[in-house]
Amino acid sequence: MLKKTKKLIHFFDFTGINLFLAMAKLLKRAANISFVINIFLFVIKAIAGIISNSIAVISDAINSLTDIVSSAAIMFSVKISLKKPDEDHQFGHNAAQPIAVFLIALFTAVVAINLIQASVNRILQPEEHKINALVYSILGVTVFVKLILTRYQSKVGKTFRSPGLSASAVDSMNDVLVSSLSIVGVIGVQIGLPYIDGIAGIIISFFILASGYKIARENIDYLMGKAAGENLVLEIANRAMRIDGVKGMNDLRSHYVGNKFHIEIHIEVDKNMLTGQSHDVGKKVQRAIESIEEIQKAFVHIDPV
Repeated sequence: MLKKTKKLIHFFDFTGINLFLAMAKLLKRAANISFVINIFLFVIKAIAGIISNSIAVISDAINSLTDIVSSAAIMFSVKISLKKPDEDHQFGHNAAQPIAVFLIALFTAVVAINLIQASVNRILQPEEHKINALVYSILGVTVFVKLILTRYQSKVGKTFRSPGLSASAVDSMNDVLVSSLSIVGVIGVQIGLPYIDGIAGIIISFFILASGYKIARENIDYLMGKAAGENLVLEIANRAMRIDGVKGMNDLRSHYVGNKFHIEIHIEVDKNMLTGQSHDVGKKVQRAIESIEEIQKAFVHIDPV
């Protein structure tokens, strides 16, 4: 019987390792794909910006440059976050992605402010533009590629609860709108309204700024250790109360550690219950809570009543 139990434990351990490695592989591949595509889009949009001398297209190209920086940071942070706990980081490295995304947001804000200034100057002092079919083709390719990338990043980000890739999906969707605005700016130049190019550049810059603000705001919750929402708290309480031997609960606290929650819960058991029995009840509660996807660790305190 003991041998069979050991084999079963080994099987589940082996399966868990395989699942972890598969998740790590998919996350890394998604980050790598985003990185390569953003480099490609930056190069072709930079070419279009040089040819057209459009501030809207140039802003679009710089937006792709920020995406490259973002992708590089996310690739690095995903790699760190997937590391197993060690002596210095005993609860893992989940905070790596929120920290990286927050730094990306700050970098994006600086770039956006500089682009706004450049766009205003273009409105006050219009420059000569050269628009041709190649410029339109490049912007059209950008929109198409980014739509596909958005769906891919969103799916992988939600599946594996990766804040980095989810933020990239939001940014990719914004890039679709940005490239569409740069097309509007180019059309404005061709119909004899050059100031539209500068206006489009300003709008694009605000999109970049808003995108940075949004992902920063979302990840501040992770960095500040925000408590779990009401629905998650109710689910935790329900799972705890369903365990045989739990008579009640009198305290439940939670906070983010990286992008996962740590839970502290006080459960009540019969004061006449043996120590070993109450310990087993506590372990069952712990396992039930830690089976929730959003939760990394549960600490169960036992109160005899």
